[in-house]
Amino acid sequence: MKKKSMITRVFKVIALCLLVSATIVASKTDVSAASKTETAYKPDMSNGADNFYKSKKVIKKKVSFENQYNMKVAGNLFIPKGLNKKNKNPAIIVGHPMGAVKEQSANLYAQKMAEKGFVTLSLDLSFWGESEGHPRNAVSPDIYAEDFNAAVDFLGTRKFVNRDRIGILGICGSGSFAISAAKIDPRMKAVATVSMYDMGAANRNGLKHSQTVEQRKKILEEAAEQRYVEFTGGKTKYTSGTVHELNENSTDIEREFYDFYRTPRGEYTPKGSWPELTTHPTLTSNVKFMNFYPFEDIETISPRPMLFIAGENAHSREFSEDAYKLAAKPKELYIVPGAGHVDLYDRVNLIPFDKLESFFKENLKKK
Repeated sequence: MKKKSMITRVFKVIALCLLVSATIVASKTDVSAASKTETAYKPDMSNGADNFYKSKKVIKKKVSFENQYNMKVAGNLFIPKGLNKKNKNPAIIVGHPMGAVKEQSANLYAQKMAEKGFVTLSLDLSFWGESEGHPRNAVSPDIYAEDFNAAVDFLGTRKFVNRDRIGILGICGSGSFAISAAKIDPRMKAVATVSMYDMGAANRNGLKHSQTVEQRKKILEEAAEQRYVEFTGGKTKYTSGTVHELNENSTDIEREFYDFYRTPRGEYTPKGSWPELTTHPTLTSNVKFMNFYPFEDIETISPRPMLFIAGENAHSREFSEDAYKLAAKPKELYIVPGAGHVDLYDRVNLIPFDKLESFFKENLKKK
C-alpha cells in the first residue's frame, strides 16, 4: 500500500510540474505575441498622453441613478480630498466621446477638474459602458441628452453640492448632447465642449459637407432594409466607429482614432462587451442622428455662458466654429495651438485645464 501510495504521489508531482511548465510556456507565448503586436504598432504617447490617469488628490466613488425613462445611468463621482461636505460646492458633469465610455477621456477630465476643487461626475451614456439600455451600442440622441439632465438631478440632490452651481462639459459627440440637454435645462449654469462633434451634421453631411444627399439616402436605405433582417431575428449590423486594422490606404482620421481606441493608449472594453464591438453603433439606430439638430435654438441658452474648445488642426474644428457663430453671448471659442481632435482626449500637456478651471470658477461662483 505504501509503495502504491508513493507511486501515486510521484505521478501527481509530475502532472503538477507539467501543468506549471505548460502555463509558463503559454504565458511566454502570450507575451511574445503581445510583444510582436507592440513592435508592429506603438501608440503615440507624446504630450503627456495619460488617458488612464489616477489622481491621488481625489476620492472616486462608483454611483448610479435613473434617468426619466427608468434606465440606470452609471457614473464615477470624484470628490476632492479634504472637501468640506458641510458646504455647498460647485459641480461639473463630464460626458465621454461618442462610441466611447467614461473610462475614455471623461474620467481623466473629471479627475483633473476635481483636483481644482470641483465635485465632478463622469457618466456612461445609455446603451454604453455600465449604463442600461438594449440593444447595446444603440443611438438615441434624446436619451443621451436626458442622461445629462438626470445627472443634474443626481448632483443637485447631494447635500454637498450647490444645485445652482452645476456646469456641464461634453467631449467630442457629448459636446452636442450637452448642448441639446442645456437648451431645455436651465439648471446647467455653464456649458463647455472640447473637440465637439455635431453628430447630426456629421452623419447628414459628412466632414466639410463631403457627403452628398444621394449618399445619405443610400445609407438610409441600407439601414431601413436591415431593420427587416433584425426584426425577423437576423444578426445585428454595426457601423462607423474606429477601424480595427491599418493599411496603406488608411486615412489620417482613421489613424488618429486607431491610435487612441485600438492601442493601450486608450483601448477599453466594458464588461459584457468585446473589442470587436467597441465604438461601433448599430446601423439601424445610427441613422437617428440624421434627425438630430443640436445647434437649432442654441442662442436660447444665453445668458448662460458657453465655451467651445477645439484643436487648431482638428478635423472637427468646423463644428465648434459653427456652434460659436450661432450661439449668443456670453460665448468664447478657444483654439489650442498645434492640437488635433483626439489630442484633446488625453494629452494633458495640450488640454487647457487652466482655461476650463477659470471658465467654471467664474461662471459657477457664488452669487
